[in-house]
Amino acid sequence: MRRAAIVEQNRYLVRRQRSFRAAADWLADRFARFDEVAAVALTGSVARPLWKEVPRFRQFRRERIEVWHECGDLDLVLWLSSLERLDDLRRARDSALRRADEAGRNFGLAGFQVDCFLFEPGSDRYLGRLCSFNQCPKGKPHCETPGCGAVPFLKQHEGFQLWPGLLQGSLLLYRRGEGRLARAADLPDVPEEG
Repeated sequence: MRRAAIVEQNRYLVRRQRSFRAAADWLADRFARFDEVAAVALTGSVARPLWKEVPRFRQFRRERIEVWHECGDLDLVLWLSSLERLDDLRRARDSALRRADEAGRNFGLAGFQVDCFLFEPGSDRYLGRLCSFNQCPKGKPHCETPGCGAVPFLKQHEGFQLWPGLLQGSLLLYRRGEGRLARAADLPDVPEEG
């Protein structure tokens, strides 16, 4: 494999993480408009420095060439004081991303690629995730998971185990009463190669 192809792949992966970080800031500002949103944090691979690995892409995998980790989705944590307007939150997420694209911001994300982990303020008790379907229940196999949809648009996953470091490895972007605490776009990233 040519070095130029490796360099270009690494550049793309760094730009993708930057774009997802900008989307996290954009969405945090939109979610902050909801009174029940007590706080918003960024977690997962978008919140961490990238690391090298042999990716899933066949041409790199076959030759065991390491490139930067691919951020496949955006993981946000929302602490909610009420679950009554989850559908409104879901629609706000999707319309914010649509409006961003229309404004030329093009984060390269669709609503279903934004995983919103929902927690109870104060106790940090995990409640579930914000569903991406446009109705609840949707009649999909996921909807048959025990507890899924007991609260409309509160998604549950069969056998899901919360990663213990999810909250500890997160960057708090917004807290009610304090406003914006950090910007994901300000996180350091790896330099582009070439």
